[in-house]
Amino acid sequence: MSTKIYTPRGHIVVMHAFPPRARLLVAALCAVLMPLAFSTTASASPHQYSHSHPRTWQVSVGQETRNDAIQGMAFLPGTVWINQGDKIIWTAKAGEIHTVTFLATGQPLSQPFNPSDLQQLLPQGGSHYDGVSYYNSGVLTDESDSGFPSHTTYRLTFDKTGEFTYYCLVHGVMMKGLVHVRPAGTHYPFTQEQYNDQATVQKASILRDGYRLWAETRKDATRHLVFVGADDGTAMVMRFIEDNVTIRVGSSVTFVNSGMAAPHTVTFGPEQPNIFVPYGDRTNFTGQQLNSGILTPGTSFTVTFTKAGTYHYICGLHDYLGMTGTVKVKND
Repeated sequence: MSTKIYTPRGHIVVMHAFPPRARLLVAALCAVLMPLAFSTTASASPHQYSHSHPRTWQVSVGQETRNDAIQGMAFLPGTVWINQGDKIIWTAKAGEIHTVTFLATGQPLSQPFNPSDLQQLLPQGGSHYDGVSYYNSGVLTDESDSGFPSHTTYRLTFDKTGEFTYYCLVHGVMMKGLVHVRPAGTHYPFTQEQYNDQATVQKASILRDGYRLWAETRKDATRHLVFVGADDGTAMVMRFIEDNVTIRVGSSVTFVNSGMAAPHTVTFGPEQPNIFVPYGDRTNFTGQQLNSGILTPGTSFTVTFTKAGTYHYICGLHDYLGMTGTVKVKND
């Protein structure tokens, strides 16, 4: 009669393959080694032990395609479980600007983002989060020419237990994260490697969503209707959709921000210092400086072109990502 012994790693020892004395030796060895194997398997699992020493965790801020055209609005991982005394490092992974902001107890989320408010624009609070006060990273981006005072990382140590929600002030409730802080020594449900794997899958999904959104928005664009980017709360298209149009003298083009979160501008000619304020005559455009001011989601800007020529324009907030366009105006 044959006997099979299953080891903890799924290996099978078939006893009839050995002479009788050898079977006794194999059985004895299995009796000694199997408990050790079980012990090794258990200790190899990252979830079976806690760390008494503080750990540092990594979270990505934003996502993007290689050409910057698609930008993601997500902290990845969006939810992390850490222990008291642990630190999180947030790192910008996109050119679009973001913030990591913990609001003070009872403080409302202010929208839209106000870059003239230094408490929104610049870092606030110390390096150790107290669980109740206002802490802000300031502007985070991986591009050096965003036009904002910025940096690429933000570090915060958590000394208080609790559940803490944070936001990107630029994109509001559509971009938020959650930190669960448990007592020191608590078992961790995930390793950093597992968080990274989750983030890789989520990033791919976000960027696919951006390409889908781009294609769907393009179906509605015409030479007289240009979409100023597009976003759906998950991904952003940082391109004018129908970015090169040809029209006749006396015709108009309407620029529409049909998104949900991202602000933009339509700016012809050299930028003036404050692109947030409209300037120029949009009813009789002949090539002079012209700016829409901030186009928040749901707003539009119509320009009537009364002189033939080729006119280049940009989004004053996102031209460094490649958000530019051209209107060609012909006499016939």
